[in-house]
Amino acid sequence: MQLGPSLHRIGNDIVAVYLVDTPAGITLIDAGLAGQWRDLTAELSAMGRSIGDIRGVVLTHGDTDHIGFAERLHRDHAVPVYVHEADAPRARGEESTKPEWGRMKLAATAKFLWYALTHGGVRTTHLTEVVPVRDGDVLDLPGAPRVIGMPGHSPGSIAIHVPVADAVFVGDALTTRHVLTGAAGPRPAPFTDDPAEALASLGRLEGIEATWVLPGHGTPWNRGVAEAVREVARAAATSDS
Repeated sequence: MQLGPSLHRIGNDIVAVYLVDTPAGITLIDAGLAGQWRDLTAELSAMGRSIGDIRGVVLTHGDTDHIGFAERLHRDHAVPVYVHEADAPRARGEESTKPEWGRMKLAATAKFLWYALTHGGVRTTHLTEVVPVRDGDVLDLPGAPRVIGMPGHSPGSIAIHVPVADAVFVGDALTTRHVLTGAAGPRPAPFTDDPAEALASLGRLEGIEATWVLPGHGTPWNRGVAEAVREVARAAATSDS
């Protein structure tokens, strides 16, 4: 799905992956689930592109529903995979956390789990090698993505600002579709290690000029960064998350 001149999405509101398309090649933001590989190749074909045009994958964090086909790209196509140094052990499968699930609704939770199950969520291959990044890094990749540290969901969660795409990719720093309740609109994401820290980290997006705020789960948001952050704060204050 094309969202803008340099911006594409694969997957859906349950699990999404983004492509930044430039004349210099493609930067992938996250790698979803292993079974979304077919979605990736189909989108590339529709764009007149191929796997060989991918210059790198930037992970917003190291959870299994964001690293799905990253190792395949690295192993079979020598694509480098970038992740914050604090989440590198998680991406390599060396450590994990099991935060509380919180509120759930049966239908929404079942839909999320079924989608993950049928798209390789139990076949995730962890990374064997990563390129560590830090807050403030501007990566030598198409679109010159800039790393913004967003600890909370995980220690190494990041947002990625790509001006050419008029977008900031936020991973699970927030969500616009709560996968366990089905609630729509910007709100805190579930499965968060430190919810208070995650909420405070949203202040690090202040001042970023971008139309698109693109989470790993949920509808693409095109009403700007400031309004998205306000909506998350409002949802958190009313416990509507």
